[in-house]
Amino acid sequence: MANFIGRLVKSHRRDSRLLIAFLICAAALFGMAKLASEVFEGDTFAIDMAIMRAVRTAGDASELVGPSWIKLALIDLTALGGAPVLTLVTVLATGSLVAMRRYSTAGFVVLSVSCGAVLSFIIKGIFVRPRPEIVPHLVEATSTSFPSGHAMNSAIVYLTLAVLLARSEANRQIQFYLIGAAIFLTLLVGTTRVFLGVHWPSDVLAGWVIGAAWAALCSLAAKWLQDHQAIEQPSSLHSP
Repeated sequence: MANFIGRLVKSHRRDSRLLIAFLICAAALFGMAKLASEVFEGDTFAIDMAIMRAVRTAGDASELVGPSWIKLALIDLTALGGAPVLTLVTVLATGSLVAMRRYSTAGFVVLSVSCGAVLSFIIKGIFVRPRPEIVPHLVEATSTSFPSGHAMNSAIVYLTLAVLLARSEANRQIQFYLIGAAIFLTLLVGTTRVFLGVHWPSDVLAGWVIGAAWAALCSLAAKWLQDHQAIEQPSSLHSP
């Protein structure tokens, strides 16, 4: 009886996690469609403009609020959402899985991130929104504005890596750390784009939404693959 109850509780927890991932994915897709509609109807312009002006000094829009070192720090931090850093992070994460002989999981990680990058490229090509011009840009930016490529790509890479690495680890503390760190990095990168004046806040929000949806979808796919023994089960080496 005790074993049966234990299996029942474990199954309930597993199903609950799948439901949460599915709901996140569905809500993100709905939210993206709604946000895109609001953006291109001009409904977000007032709040976008207010936020961008709020982070610049009143007398000189070329200067950020706060101490002088903020600008340099933000320029350094925004690189965390650039292609070179994201590629390096993906390679290192994949290498760690290969070192642990989790070859199938490593392959799925590469596939998930690569497909996410293609998705990002396609979505950027669909929407044509000019970059904001109400404040000076503090870094160079040439592509269209919606959604933010840095916000979207960092969300796709960091969140997807986190949920997939967490699925290969049985220790709950490590799982929470991985996902928490990914959320922090994703929010940090997106915020820098607004402060640097190269994206409207709604551009960044759209990037976050797409990345969250992709990560949730990858989590569902990883669970299905684990259930069908296509990729390795969570490691219990660090479990209490």
